[in-house]
Amino acid sequence: MTRKLTRRHMLGLAALQTAATLGLTRIGTGRAHAAQAPDHAPALVIGSGYGSAVAALRLGEAGIRTIVLEMGRLWNTPASDGKVFCSTAAPDRRSMWFRTRTEAPLATFLWLDIVNKDIDPYPGVLDRVSYGDMAVYVGRGVGGGSLVNGGMAVTPSRAYFQEVLPRVDADEMYGTYFPLARRMLGVNSISPDWFESTEWYRFSRVSRKHAHNAGLRTVFVPSVYDFAHMEREAAGTAPRSALGQEVIYGNNHGKRSLDKTYLAAALGTGNVTIETLTRARAVRPEGGGYVVTADRIDDTGAVVETREFGCSALFLGAGSLGTTELLLRARETGALPGLGDAVGTGWGTNGNVMTGRANHLWDTVGADQATMPAMGIDDWANPDHPVFAEIAPLPTGLEHWVSLYLAITKNPERGTFSYDAATDAVRLNWSRSQNQPAVTAAKSLFDRVNRANATIYRYDLFGANRTFADDFCYHPLGGCVLGEATDDYGRARGHPRLYVTDGALVPGSIGVNPFVTITALAERNVRRVIAEDLS
Repeated sequence: MTRKLTRRHMLGLAALQTAATLGLTRIGTGRAHAAQAPDHAPALVIGSGYGSAVAALRLGEAGIRTIVLEMGRLWNTPASDGKVFCSTAAPDRRSMWFRTRTEAPLATFLWLDIVNKDIDPYPGVLDRVSYGDMAVYVGRGVGGGSLVNGGMAVTPSRAYFQEVLPRVDADEMYGTYFPLARRMLGVNSISPDWFESTEWYRFSRVSRKHAHNAGLRTVFVPSVYDFAHMEREAAGTAPRSALGQEVIYGNNHGKRSLDKTYLAAALGTGNVTIETLTRARAVRPEGGGYVVTADRIDDTGAVVETREFGCSALFLGAGSLGTTELLLRARETGALPGLGDAVGTGWGTNGNVMTGRANHLWDTVGADQATMPAMGIDDWANPDHPVFAEIAPLPTGLEHWVSLYLAITKNPERGTFSYDAATDAVRLNWSRSQNQPAVTAAKSLFDRVNRANATIYRYDLFGANRTFADDFCYHPLGGCVLGEATDDYGRARGHPRLYVTDGALVPGSIGVNPFVTITALAERNVRRVIAEDLS
C-alpha cells in the first residue's frame, strides 16, 4: 500500500532538500528560521533518533519553538557516484564515523581479512563505540539509528514488556501508543506469496526449514522498509537498495527512516530547526532553564565553533550512550547535582549475540539476498533460555552456504557507567563474563538446530575461530532507567523540565528490536509532559 504524505511531510522534505542543495548545517522552514533566535528556543532536543524525533514533532505541533542538535550530518546529498549512501560490499568514507578502516560486524570470511576496507576519515553514517569488552553500533546523522538499522519493526510480547516496565500501563501502550508508533513509522509487512517465490529470501526459507526441523517456531516480522518498493526492485522497475547490498551504511531507496517520517513532519510544523554536525558536550542550569554547550565540527572532525544553546525545557534523546554520558558528566562535575545515583545504571545489550551456521551443499541460501530481514525464530516462550533470533542476510553476491543470525536473549546482566574526571570521559563497566548468559541461551537454541539438521557452526566469521560474536551490540538500552533515574514519564529526578526520551529509559532488555518500543514510549511520555509541564 502506498503511504500518503501529509502537507507537513512535504514541507519538511522540501526543507531537508533545500538544506542539502545549499550545503547548510541548519535545517528549517522559512518560518522557523525567521521566528527563532539562532541559539535559544523554549525547547531544545539533543539527538535526532527515535525518541528525539517524537519529541521534536509533538513539540512543534504544540506550537513550541524547538531546536534539535544532531552531531552527524544530513544524509541526502549524492556523492560523485550519484548515491547518498555506499553499499555494504563497497564501503568508502561515507560508511563510518571518522575511521581509516571499516569495522563491520563480521571480521573475516573464510578466515580472510576481506570484509573490512581502508577508507578516508569522514563523518560517516555508522559508528562503533568501543568500551573494552563491549562495542556498540550507533547511527550518526539526521535520523540516528534509523539510517543504519535493519528496519525490523517488532513489538515486544506484552508479558515481557510488563515484566521490564511494570510502571507503564500496558493497556495504554498496546491500545494506543504501539499502534500510533507503527503508523507514524510507516511499518508494513512482506507479501507472504512474494516471500515464498522470490530468490531474494531463499536464505530465510532455508533457515525456516532448519528451525522447523528442530521443532522451533518462525514468524514474519514487519519492517519500515517499503516491501512494495522491494518487489519493484526485484522486477527491475525501481532502483535497487535492499536488493543492492545496502543496509548497515544506509539505504538509498525504500527505507522509511526518520528523516522521511517524524523529522520531516516536525520540520513541516514550522516550529522546529535542526542543527547538524553539532555535538552537545555539557549541560548546566541557568535562569530557570538550561544551557547546552555544543561543538560544531566540519567534515574533517575539527571543531570550528563552540556555541551555547539556551532553553526552558531540555529533552535528551542522544541514545543510551549519549544521554547517559551527558547526564553523568553533569552530575559528577556538579553542574546538575540533583541527579540521583541511578543515572549510569541499568545498562544492557538487549542480549545481542551473533552466530553463523554452515549448511549442507544442497541447502543453498542463494547468491542474491535482500538486506532487510523478514523472518525470525521465536523461542521467547522457552522457560530456560528465551531467544528471538533474526534470520539475517549475508549479501556477498555469491553462494556461501551460511545461515547468519542475530539472537536477542534474556540476559539479566547489567552494566554501569562511570565518569573519569582526568580524561573527561565516560566509561562502561562491562566484562566479557557478563555476556555468558546470552551466549548460553543462543547456543542452546542453535545447538538444537544443528542437531536436527546435522549441521555445524561457522568458525571463520568473527575472528579467533569464535562461533558466537558477543563483543558488540546493536541494541544498547538503559543508563537512565524509567522510574529510577527519572519519574514514570521520563522527567529527570532533581531537575524540573529536564527529560529523557530515548532507549536510556529501557532497563537493558526488551526482547526484540527496540525502536518501536522506544518510539511508542516517547509518544506516551511526551504527550504527558506537554500537557502537564509545557501547556
